[in-house]
Amino acid sequence: MREHISREQALDLLKKYNKEAFHIQHALTVEGVMKWFAKELGYGEDEEYWGIVGLLHDIDFEQYPDQHCIKAPELLREGGVGEDIIHAVCSHGYELTVEVKPEHEMEKVLYAVDELTGLIWATALMRPSKSVQDMEVKSVKKKFKTLNFAAGCSRNVIQRGAEMMGYDLSDLIQKTIYAMRSCEQQVQEEMQQICAE
Repeated sequence: MREHISREQALDLLKKYNKEAFHIQHALTVEGVMKWFAKELGYGEDEEYWGIVGLLHDIDFEQYPDQHCIKAPELLREGGVGEDIIHAVCSHGYELTVEVKPEHEMEKVLYAVDELTGLIWATALMRPSKSVQDMEVKSVKKKFKTLNFAAGCSRNVIQRGAEMMGYDLSDLIQKTIYAMRSCEQQVQEEMQQICAE
């Protein structure tokens, strides 16, 4: 078991620098997806730790979009976050804004799923259900090929992330859909609570 800041402290730190519901919801989604992958890949005892990395991964994006993953270490250190989490957070900006390479399996997962959760969620919002519960891989792959759809979600990063993890694209999409299904309701409930604050 790793020592790390509490989930409550991590959420408070996220909300200090992120006010837009869209960014908070993305952070909560990536948290849930990271926890699912931790269990899936045999790191169940570190599930909370993986989740905190997911929760904090875009800490600097809302206020410092052109310094993404560059400003993060300063904000995270001020919040009492350990260097291992800082490395993990920065590694998802590999070859985009920083040269911090994803090394640990957790970092490769974050790199692979960050953009993909955005693409899957954008696809879900086009459906009558507005949910990932009835999402199919083929729907996401169709949108993946439509480059002007959710254009901010880098297809290159998703593809390279799948390769880093040793998955083909369909496998990565399927597992990420399962992971998003596992946390969708919890994310919605928490968002209602945060928006009501």
